[in-house]
Amino acid sequence: MSLLRVSGLTKKFGGLTALDAVDLEVRPGQIRGLIGPNGSGKTTFFNVVCGIFPPNTGSIEFKGEQITGLGPHRICARGLARTFQEVQLMYDMTVLENAMIGVHRLSRAGVVDAVLRLPWVVREEEMIEQKARDCLSFVGLPEDLEQELARNISYGHQRLLDIARCLAGDPDLLLLDEPTAGMNKTETEHLMDLIRRIQGRGTSVLLVEHDMHLIMNVCEVISCLNHGVKIADDKPGEIQADEQVIEAYLGSQRSKELSR
Repeated sequence: MSLLRVSGLTKKFGGLTALDAVDLEVRPGQIRGLIGPNGSGKTTFFNVVCGIFPPNTGSIEFKGEQITGLGPHRICARGLARTFQEVQLMYDMTVLENAMIGVHRLSRAGVVDAVLRLPWVVREEEMIEQKARDCLSFVGLPEDLEQELARNISYGHQRLLDIARCLAGDPDLLLLDEPTAGMNKTETEHLMDLIRRIQGRGTSVLLVEHDMHLIMNVCEVISCLNHGVKIADDKPGEIQADEQVIEAYLGSQRSKELSR
């Protein structure tokens, strides 16, 4: 059974075909990688799956339901969360408040309920705050940072906060777009462990990453895009030896030298 099934996904921007009939599947509990040179269509793939861009053709199924063409908020409400290449936070809100935003899809209270402060609303607010704290702890953010403004914490901590906010909504699938960008080796090793623990809590992960050490060590299956076309789809060891993948990254001449 597939958690996410993408079939024949095509996205064009004028005369440029960013994605060309791409198929991809993520199974429940799986960590899957998506690699490719710069400009190969990886982030566009995320943007189409998450509803930021509508596809020209193709279909997207999530948990057996068609989500093709739905808006980002409706897709998020179904249990699909993502991070972006550049950290997206509410920088003038505290670390805790940013994490609490992620619990929004699980809450029921509306404006009137919040004004009336009914007992169940108070209990829900307590649940939201505790869930946010649990997620901050899970990703490894120190408790003494909870009341710091998001703009005042380090870049590595901002990356972790972005992931914590996504996890606060209990997603079934988490899309991570280059999560190690700008991180040092120690932070990258921590993230590698975090991705495995995210899988351990029952959340599937689709990972776009240029750090080959990370992606080869955490992913069970890896797909490779080049110029919007999926050129490979296999286990990490097979991907490393695939001539089309090597050529996509290094060029045809270097590929021939490596194959000798």
